[in-house]
Amino acid sequence: MKKIVFATNNEHKLQEMRQIIGSEFEVLSLSDIGCHEDIPETADTIEGNARQKAFYVKEHYGYDCFSDDTGLEIDALGGEPGVRSARYAGYDHNSENNIDKVLTLLGDRRDRSARFRTAIALLQGDKLTIFEGKVEGNILTERHGSGGFGYDSIFAPVEADGLTFAQMSPQQKNAISHRGRATRRLIAYLLGEEK
Repeated sequence: MKKIVFATNNEHKLQEMRQIIGSEFEVLSLSDIGCHEDIPETADTIEGNARQKAFYVKEHYGYDCFSDDTGLEIDALGGEPGVRSARYAGYDHNSENNIDKVLTLLGDRRDRSARFRTAIALLQGDKLTIFEGKVEGNILTERHGSGGFGYDSIFAPVEADGLTFAQMSPQQKNAISHRGRATRRLIAYLLGEEK
């Protein structure tokens, strides 16, 4: 089985990525290659953050790898939290606080349209390739479901009949999610099925 390094130590992301990729590749985490530091994410776009993490791993550890970054873009908040999604309510990456902030800022607004966007940066040698995935949906007024992570309990994809990502099985979520869509493009590319 081919091995591929995913530039993350986020256990939720790692498990989700392993479920999406399946048996095509063995996905190694940063800790698997001895990287335990917090890689900087200082770019002003999700693509930039994904690129930054991939180059960091290559420069400091010598591995070809892929990395991702995801942003939740809420129309009524001018596209926020966007690139700051994980740190929206502070640098402690507290999902519950992030959700509370979003719900407070949205209040009782009727326009609750939003989207999740994921960018995956694949670095092979000195060749960088970007894969994107997006899912449209709406922000609910309260949490629903106990699965998933991040903003999953308040985000209901358009094609999910009102269910949030947190109410879906991992298989249901991965079939339509932003990360699932970007990852399937990555896999197709690695298998030579997409140019």
